[in-house]
Amino acid sequence: MTDTTVAEVMAELAALEDPKARAVNEKHGDDHGVNLGKLRAVAKRLKTRQDLSVELWATGDTAARLLALLICRPKAFSRDELDAMLREARRPKVHDWLVNYVVKKSPHAESLRLAWFDDPDPVVAGAGWALTTERVAKKPAGLDLAGLLDVIESELKGAPDRLQWAMNHCLAQIGIEHPEHRARAVAIGERLEVLKDYPTPPNCTSPYAPVWIAEMVSRQG
Repeated sequence: MTDTTVAEVMAELAALEDPKARAVNEKHGDDHGVNLGKLRAVAKRLKTRQDLSVELWATGDTAARLLALLICRPKAFSRDELDAMLREARRPKVHDWLVNYVVKKSPHAESLRLAWFDDPDPVVAGAGWALTTERVAKKPAGLDLAGLLDVIESELKGAPDRLQWAMNHCLAQIGIEHPEHRARAVAIGERLEVLKDYPTPPNCTSPYAPVWIAEMVSRQG
């Protein structure tokens, strides 16, 4: 498939457009109508194509950008390229996939985590918190967990939605992974009540930190 062009891929994505999928996606802030399973099937066929990925990203089209993130080579992007991409990624799913599928696999992840953490743009700061949560779970050495809880305690309640979600995930992760901070993490969650009433489907774990922590710790046990 090395000769596949951007025009051919865009035509294929247009053919996969489904009004029902678009209606569902738009409720979550994503302006595309391509079923993600079908999008992944296209990516599987194309395999890794860094050149095509860059061209698809440049179209600005949400479905094309999601596909670009699936076929790219994460380590091929420079730090500045990833920073620019994140600041362009205004759609929630594009932002989420960029951070989780690309930035986390990049040698620039820690540098970007530090740069994004206190960014005045709450969407960018949310990416910094997402990378911090990854470190809380996998590489906590060197992190000031008590300091993170201080920030969460003072800023979580008033944070914009996507930043709040990322900070709340970090709160839960600290409580889940670090028993010495668990009681405080639960207490912060109980006092702030962030996402306490979030509608949670059956068989899914609530994002309300005290419930989330208790559920995941019980599974560990």
